[in-house]
Amino acid sequence: MGKYLDLYKQRRNASEAIDALFKNAHHCLVIHYSCESFYDRVDGRTPRITSIAARQLDSGQTRSFSIHKIAEIQKVDLADIERHYDRLEREMLDEFFAFAATHTHCTWLHWNMRDINYGFQALEHRHRVLGGTPFETKDEKKLDLSRLLISIYGVRYAGHPRLESLMKLNRITHQDFLSGKAEAAAWEGREFVKLHQSTLRKVDVMANLAGRAHSRTLATQAPWQDRLHFHPSVIVELVKEHWLYGLLGFVLAGAGVLRLVGVI
Repeated sequence: MGKYLDLYKQRRNASEAIDALFKNAHHCLVIHYSCESFYDRVDGRTPRITSIAARQLDSGQTRSFSIHKIAEIQKVDLADIERHYDRLEREMLDEFFAFAATHTHCTWLHWNMRDINYGFQALEHRHRVLGGTPFETKDEKKLDLSRLLISIYGVRYAGHPRLESLMKLNRITHQDFLSGKAEAAAWEGREFVKLHQSTLRKVDVMANLAGRAHSRTLATQAPWQDRLHFHPSVIVELVKEHWLYGLLGFVLAGAGVLRLVGVI
């Protein structure tokens, strides 16, 4: 029986976490980044970063960091970016981590940015590889929207890849949005502007989905029992945990007995 109560609490906590973001939306940044493909790598080198976007949840104002913008400022032709990549990437990451260091009060809402493969650790590692000293955001300031949605709606709430499935279910257009496969192709073609536009689009999509989850209007494929995470045994567990539920159960049980004996 404890399993169902745990799922019920998990759903409640995840919903409350999203609600808390919107109560303090001015201090929430939605983050995403694009990088070189991290599949089929044989040399062990970590993927290069191409662009990062950080969108303020309430206003939609977005700060972006990209190698092609750094290249433009430094008068480096797009065709020559690859020859100067280390320097351009380092300066882009310098800018991003300087921004992060001035936003320690903010919570960062992300999608699967959890480890050295793809995540905050990957950004920090690339900065160190290039000779920088990254600012490390505390884990308690990071919220993974993909995991929150699983907690709320269950693992069957959308097919894989879930972000794209949710866009389709909620009729969100794919303009400028690149799938993982398309991003890899864009990297191979050195289409850095296209990668940057996709990164900007993805933070908008994530903010949109978070808003729908907050307003309880997000369309999913979750069966109702997964969506509720509720089971009759939860009532029994709640009664055990809280005296108020116990009192309510006693009153309802008493009413049932009185009906049986014909008093009411």
